[in-house]
Amino acid sequence: MGILNVTPDSFYDGGRFFEPSLAIRRAEEMVEEGVDVIDVGGVSTRPGSVAPGEEEEVRRVLPVIERLVERVKVPLSIDTFRSSVASACFKKGVKILNDVTALRGDENMAEVARDYGVEVILMHMKGTPKDMQENPYYEDVIKEIMDFFEERIDYAVKKGIPEEKIWIDPGIGFGKTLEHNLLILKNLKKLKSLGRPVLIGPSRKSFIGMILNLPPEERLYGTLATVAHAFWEGVDMVRVHDVRPAREVLEVLERIHSV
Repeated sequence: MGILNVTPDSFYDGGRFFEPSLAIRRAEEMVEEGVDVIDVGGVSTRPGSVAPGEEEEVRRVLPVIERLVERVKVPLSIDTFRSSVASACFKKGVKILNDVTALRGDENMAEVARDYGVEVILMHMKGTPKDMQENPYYEDVIKEIMDFFEERIDYAVKKGIPEEKIWIDPGIGFGKTLEHNLLILKNLKKLKSLGRPVLIGPSRKSFIGMILNLPPEERLYGTLATVAHAFWEGVDMVRVHDVRPAREVLEVLERIHSV
């Protein structure tokens, strides 16, 4: 999954693809690099961020979505917690909902996702982007995430979303310390035991910077280490900024694994 942030304030690429023409060009590059899904987002969820208004989010993402649906053949995902934004994108042909609130941010989201028959990615987040990194605490981070997903999957199914359309994402960096993130990566097989496909988004995040003492611009190799680890743990998709390097790592690993 390739990240396409049409935002001015995302932690790594904020502003780089804010203009629709630049976003379209980057999406086409990602297709050439071997992306499987393009995830379009108009709201930064970096720690401390505050979401723009609904109209502004639509203004950011819809022109990009409209053009991408015509120009690329890979599925598109919309990264939003607002049902009105999601609905506008689904009407244009978007096939996947990536909801960082796991259907908790908008009471109408589950019904919208059900009615359009889209795939749904449920992500774990403790708190909100504005406050999630203010001393996050867990008695048992893995157990709490597992319990959360059991409840959220049950909720989604009861709302009419087929279980086979549900993915889970443990939300690396969303209300977690360095140790919490490392424990999640170490225990990815436990998440797989829930029976749903697992997505992780480690790309250039602060826990890598904490380990290597590097800024986001210099965290590619650390990111690729997590991509390789995720492959061996059976993760079904990785969400990254750098499609070509991640694709090359995965192609080599897949060849080794197939022997």
